[in-house]
Amino acid sequence: MLVTFNVAGQQTEKLYLSGRGSDDTKQWEFFCTGGMNANKWTTIPVPSCWELQAFGKYDYGFAKDSLRGKEKGFYKYSFAAPAAWKNKKVKIVFEGVMTDAAVKINGQPAGEIHQGAFYAFKYDITQLLKYGAQNLLEVTVDKHSTNPSVNEAERKADFWIFGGIFRPVYLEVSPQTSIENIAINAKADGSFKANLTIAGSADKIITQLYTAKGARFGNAVTTQGTRMVTSKFISPKLWTAESPDLYKAVFSIYKNGLLLHTAEQKFGFRTVEVKQRDGIYVNGVKVKMKGVNRHSFRPGTGRTTSKRISIEDVLLMKDMNMNAVRMAHYPPDDHFLEVCDSLGLFVMDELAGWHGNYDTKTGSKLLKEMIDHDVNHPSIIIWANGNEGGHNLELDKYFTEFDIQQRPVVHPWQLYGGIETQHYREYNYGIGNYENGREIVMPTEFLHGQFDGGHGAGLEDYWEKMWHNPLSAGGFLWDFSDQAVVRKDLHDSLDTDKHRGADGIVGPHLEKEGSYFAIKEIWSPVHFERKEITTQFDGRLNIENRFHFTNINQCTFSYRFKKLTSALLPEKTGTMVAPGIKPGEKGTLKINLPANWKDYDVLYVTVKDKPGKEILTKSFAIVRPGYLESILVSGEGRPAPLLTESDSLFKVKANDIEMSFHTRTGLLTLVKNTRGIIPFNNGPVLQEGVNNFAGFTARQSGDNIIISSTYDKQHFNTLEWTIYPTGIFKMKVRYFPAAYFTSLAGVNFSYPEQKMKSFTYLGDGPYRVWKNRMKGTQFGLWTKQYNNTETGEAPWVYPEFKGYHANLYWSVFNAEDHSFRVTTPNENIFLRLFTPAWKTDQWHNYEPIFPGGDISFMQGISSIGSKTQRNETTGPMGAKNIFYDYEKDPSRALELVLYFDFND
Repeated sequence: MLVTFNVAGQQTEKLYLSGRGSDDTKQWEFFCTGGMNANKWTTIPVPSCWELQAFGKYDYGFAKDSLRGKEKGFYKYSFAAPAAWKNKKVKIVFEGVMTDAAVKINGQPAGEIHQGAFYAFKYDITQLLKYGAQNLLEVTVDKHSTNPSVNEAERKADFWIFGGIFRPVYLEVSPQTSIENIAINAKADGSFKANLTIAGSADKIITQLYTAKGARFGNAVTTQGTRMVTSKFISPKLWTAESPDLYKAVFSIYKNGLLLHTAEQKFGFRTVEVKQRDGIYVNGVKVKMKGVNRHSFRPGTGRTTSKRISIEDVLLMKDMNMNAVRMAHYPPDDHFLEVCDSLGLFVMDELAGWHGNYDTKTGSKLLKEMIDHDVNHPSIIIWANGNEGGHNLELDKYFTEFDIQQRPVVHPWQLYGGIETQHYREYNYGIGNYENGREIVMPTEFLHGQFDGGHGAGLEDYWEKMWHNPLSAGGFLWDFSDQAVVRKDLHDSLDTDKHRGADGIVGPHLEKEGSYFAIKEIWSPVHFERKEITTQFDGRLNIENRFHFTNINQCTFSYRFKKLTSALLPEKTGTMVAPGIKPGEKGTLKINLPANWKDYDVLYVTVKDKPGKEILTKSFAIVRPGYLESILVSGEGRPAPLLTESDSLFKVKANDIEMSFHTRTGLLTLVKNTRGIIPFNNGPVLQEGVNNFAGFTARQSGDNIIISSTYDKQHFNTLEWTIYPTGIFKMKVRYFPAAYFTSLAGVNFSYPEQKMKSFTYLGDGPYRVWKNRMKGTQFGLWTKQYNNTETGEAPWVYPEFKGYHANLYWSVFNAEDHSFRVTTPNENIFLRLFTPAWKTDQWHNYEPIFPGGDISFMQGISSIGSKTQRNETTGPMGAKNIFYDYEKDPSRALELVLYFDFND
């Protein structure tokens, strides 16, 4: 976008007739022909989508044509044109109007009707203005275009469809001879080329470059008698997503020695190249896209956004260690690209089209508007000609014709230009198969994140395959945020159009799902090799540099040793020397261990990039759950438990705790303490097993009571209860899963969900996990309040309460009138809390498997699929659990030990 400033009175003034975004609007007169608040003159904020201002009709792109809102909007706005403008040139600029716009100034057409929602357009209105007086601007907006190809490209798609003047409107007032457009090609070798579009006659151009800090860079370049500037600059700082160094070019045009006009343009030195059957290179370095698709969207304003929103979105992407974003499925606001330029994201900018495309006449016009508007953003490294079959092949040549930088072009969902972008390929059929292919692989959509499926689930398998495949150029997740729109016609409720808009890594108000943190860890450019901390730990951690351009010594590292269950031992913190590790190489990070490091429970290591953004905090458990066992069984000085048998029950009382076990099945049937009955019972029930427990006996063993099954054959499941004088009792189960491949393994108990208020646990958290989404948690002490969140649905309360929680040491379950603790000495135990509700769609791929009962302690949990893939096709982690065949090796029974403490 051309930017101009004042120099000796020769200036381009920008006067906003609207506000500058969703947080800065102006009221215009407005009349809507249909839907909400129709057929009356009132006012509306501009810019805005009129549905979000309670006008017209809400439409999702899949709606039948007969049900689509096809209302019109009539806008009026009066503005002054000072007499001083009389010898100037005045243009009116619209950054975006949905969808057809007919513009009049003082009753006269400003030009032909503009068709196409997401493209900036302008009219020269110099001859239509009344100078020194008020002028009337009138805009007629058709939400549904009269051009069928525009509707096919923009209005029949998998997203919300809005209407209105949704981006800013302003006037450009310039001298009659002026710079109207600038297109720059600045390469990594320092070569510089700029094409200027100049209105009027000029005979000299002087060009001066400046750094981001305002210092002159290189010598001024003087160009005589041409509108093309070429030069070579020595050793410029190069723009990348990791080091987004920007420059400013200032162009001054002269005639007969007189300065006529000056304009400036930000840009970056960088080169993009596709090497066939090799990869995508930026500044000579092969890059892989850690990307996401992003709609311009907020629940209360629709497609109308602001620079603040752009900054919020980019910062979240950068926080997830992403380096790329795809504009889905239309060009974004200019400020979003500016933020990508300044903060550093590779951008794929896209001409609209989803299973439909613009006709060639319309498409070529809109394509030129897109490129003229966006050409100078160094963040844009790839153009996309439509999406998923919305490709007009006749437009491909115009990308080359209009773009001075000759950036590569892709056809999302197709193989084009040597880049295979096929969407939603299964891991085995797609990613694995690509290793046998010949082309560069870069899916522009993969791991569709509907509700809680996809995104982080499966990503580790996909990414490891992508990272190690030389022909992979990474890919783009679908998509950034849940598209939940405020329904003014439904009491301001949030609507995702059922499953269709619930695809985000973050919620509509940027609420972070568990996948957010999984992505952050999986895509960390500082990759930690798995490390088990033992007593022989020497402070060394193996790491890999997965940056493309940055040495690890540009990062900072710190550590923190923490005691989780006691404040008596102060934290021990310190910093580490960042090792010099080049991109793609491996090395060692060394911690100078404190003398008492073994007294702590956990080690946290934090790495930050050069600007100070946290890349990742990695946790390493020091303590093991087995240490708890010796604490639980001590009960000196207490009387031995009392055992009675009646009504097919073994009844035991110990330390004011009463408990009953069924004499035939061994199941816990009753727990009672001094406050009353605790409704935790009917367990352990094997989720999958060869047979139920049976044939129980009870006996005294020292100060303890032991209730155990009588089977002595190795290939039968066994259960043993040990009740201690403390009232704590131990469950020990040895069991065999029902099959070699099984989704679930563990035991279940019953507990009324309505009783549960919160739980506190020591383990990995605070987010729940799936078998194919184990990353993104930290070992710690966590407390979670009960919620009934359905991921991707209102009220978007995270972290979710229900589901699987990893690496359990102990958990305290809290109700209004009681609490109880469950502890395990086992490692790698999952706690399952209740069964989350699941929205369904026509595929049913993402619906995970949960065990019976209410609270479970699992040694094998299920994975989760996505909208387009079954869980087992997301990669090895999505497959079922594998357990040994008891018939072939009966010693391979799983063993699960739990301690129950009902002392309030």
